[in-house]
Amino acid sequence: MSRYLQVVQKDPSISEQPHILDVERVYKKFNNGDTAAKAVLEDISFSARRGELICILGRSGCGKTTLLNLLAGFIAPDQGIISLNDQLVSQPGPERCVVFQEDALFPWLTVRENIAFGLKGQRHRSVQKEEEIDRFLKLVGLSEFAAYLPGEISGGMKQRVALARVLILKPQVLLMDEPFAALDAQTREEMQNLVLELWQQLAHTILFVTHDVTEAVLLADRILLFDKNPGRIKEDISLELSRPREKEDQNFLSLCRVIRARI
Repeated sequence: MSRYLQVVQKDPSISEQPHILDVERVYKKFNNGDTAAKAVLEDISFSARRGELICILGRSGCGKTTLLNLLAGFIAPDQGIISLNDQLVSQPGPERCVVFQEDALFPWLTVRENIAFGLKGQRHRSVQKEEEIDRFLKLVGLSEFAAYLPGEISGGMKQRVALARVLILKPQVLLMDEPFAALDAQTREEMQNLVLELWQQLAHTILFVTHDVTEAVLLADRILLFDKNPGRIKEDISLELSRPREKEDQNFLSLCRVIRARI
C-alpha cells in the first residue's frame, strides 16, 4: 500500500448521523448576453449527514462550482431551498468555509499570520488564540514553516495553509473546489491523505468538487455524479469500500471503471 494512503478507518456509524445540509429542488440560471438565460443547474436535491464526505463528480461545465457557490452563500438559487441545520442559507458564514483551487493566501503575511487571519474579530484570549494556531500548524504539518511567507513555500504547503486557515474556524461544512488540481501527482496524493486524516480527527462534513474519478473513489462516502446542459444529479452513488483504500485494489479499480462509463 502507498505510504500516502495510510488513513484511519472512519466510524461506520456515519449513516446513523442526522442530516446537517439539505438542498431541495434548486435551479440556477445565468444571463450570458443572449436573449435567453442559460440554465446551469436543474432540480438539484440531496442531503448531507454530519461527518459525511461527499464528492461532486462530473465533466467541466456541469455546474459543480456553481453548486458550491450556492452552498457557500456567494450566490442565491433562482428556485429551491438550501438549509443548514434547518436554517436557510442566504449569505456566506463561518459555519460553511471554502477551499479554492487557488490558495488565495495573503502574500505579505507569514504562514502563521495567514492561519491566524480567520480568527480576527473573534473573542479569544491571547494565550488561547496562540495555542489554537499552534495546534493547526501541527495538524497540517507546518510548525517549522510558521515564519515563512507564501512565496517561500511550495504549492502543496500553500494549500495546507489554506486548509488550516478555514479549519481553525471549526466550520460545520467544508466546501472544496478542486483544491489539488494544480498540484503534481505525489503532492496531490499527500494532500488527499491529509484531508482524510483531518476529516477523521475533526469530523466535519465535506463536499469536495472534482472531475477526477480516482480522487472521488479514494475520498468519498458518496459520489454525486453530475450530468450537464443543464447540470443535474445523474446518480447518487454510495461507496462500500473499506478504508484505507488502495488504488491498486481490484475492487477500487473496478468501481473506477464503472463510474467512468457512467459519466
